Amino acid sequence: MPQHKVVPEKLTLFQRICHSIFPGKLRPVIDREGYRRFFNTLILHFRPRRVPERTLRFTLTWGLGGMAVVLVSLLIGTGVLLKFVYEPFPGQAYESILYLQRHVLFGQLIRNIHHWSGNGLIIVAFLHFLRVFFTNAFHSPRQFNWIIGLGLFFIVLCSNLTGYLMPWDQLAFWAVTICTGMLEYIPAAGPWLQKLLRGGPEVGPATLSNFYAIHTAFLPALLIILMPFHFWRIRKAGGLVIPRTPAEDAETGGESVETMPNLILREVVVALVLFAFILVFSMLFNAPLESQANPGLSPNPTKAPWYFVGIQEMLMHFHPLFAFLIIPVLIIVALLSLPYIDYQSHTAGVWFTSFKGRRTALIAALAATIATPLGILADEYIIDFGAWMHGVPASISNGLIPFTLVLTAIAGFYILIKRRYSLTNNEAIQAIFVLFLTAFLILTVTGIWFRGPGMRLIWPL
Repeated sequence: MPQHKVVPEKLTLFQRICHSIFPGKLRPVIDREGYRRFFNTLILHFRPRRVPERTLRFTLTWGLGGMAVVLVSLLIGTGVLLKFVYEPFPGQAYESILYLQRHVLFGQLIRNIHHWSGNGLIIVAFLHFLRVFFTNAFHSPRQFNWIIGLGLFFIVLCSNLTGYLMPWDQLAFWAVTICTGMLEYIPAAGPWLQKLLRGGPEVGPATLSNFYAIHTAFLPALLIILMPFHFWRIRKAGGLVIPRTPAEDAETGGESVETMPNLILREVVVALVLFAFILVFSMLFNAPLESQANPGLSPNPTKAPWYFVGIQEMLMHFHPLFAFLIIPVLIIVALLSLPYIDYQSHTAGVWFTSFKGRRTALIAALAATIATPLGILADEYIIDFGAWMHGVPASISNGLIPFTLVLTAIAGFYILIKRRYSLTNNEAIQAIFVLFLTAFLILTVTGIWFRGPGMRLIWPL
């Protein structure tokens, strides 16, 4: 007769249930060593076993990559909680937000954490992007990870835009109307893309349904897939770039230390500090909520979300074809091509490429700080190509001509600064990058604080 295994009598009820499911030898309920091995193995899928000690300096990364992970985790966690209350229908969306804030325990706090984490993620991801660029961490073997990082940043922007509509208040409704309205300026496919995203000719119930599905399912899935891949690619590239001065050899790695606990402990501390900051900030400042969306009453001025205001400001100075399509596409292509340009020197790990690179980056920032406001004022009060070239298509008078003038000025600056300071490709490209970056930041600041009713220039004080 077959013999059955005897279940030991000194087992708890839970152990007996487990034994009935898995008749094999039971492991102790608490196995610290096993948990430790499991945790270490999981961590080491995305981190090397040992890291150069110099990469542990906080001033190399500022903890920005880890901060992004913390903020994404907060967004997913609070987003799941919000789904229990939120109703994605125009008639109930606004009321569900009010109910959440007034009657749900900690509902206002959960919404605040979600809102500020989303905005914080844009800032952190942008700063991380700048850190990677200015430490030249996009050179071989990290070229493709730069592309993945740009894709992740785009997903973060889309996540914030789609989530922006969820409250269905005046601020959200008209901001999304502005952003989706820009799509019509894309030749041929623009109107089709706009109708597809809106679910119709105007922002309405179908738009909210589309944005809700994209915001809560499609984009989070992309983030969950790409973020681990991004970290894994960093591990396969040998970890972070090693910080060094221009005089140091790129191959000088220095001593290495164990990832556990040297790196992980620092990341945990940064995560806890960030979480505490978001929590306190969310307790002090509520997420904005204006009156319920009214399609028949447009606020004055109507502005895009703050992270797209720079593009909206460009629409004030260039024809939409150039402001929304040609200029952004050229910038995106340039960013995607950046890792594959033939550089004259290997500068990975050197902040701002060299001492000369730091100086020329500062010169570029000062040039843009002076030229951009002057250009805005001149276009607002002096220059009027449309009136001067009566009968000429607007795409030429307000598009091609000002675009050509700006492009000529940038090319002249590039030639002048490269010859004057005998710059390498690395240093010259960095100077142009800083020029564009500073100009765009000034356009964003102008659009947020210096545009009033009718989008006229105002002094905010």
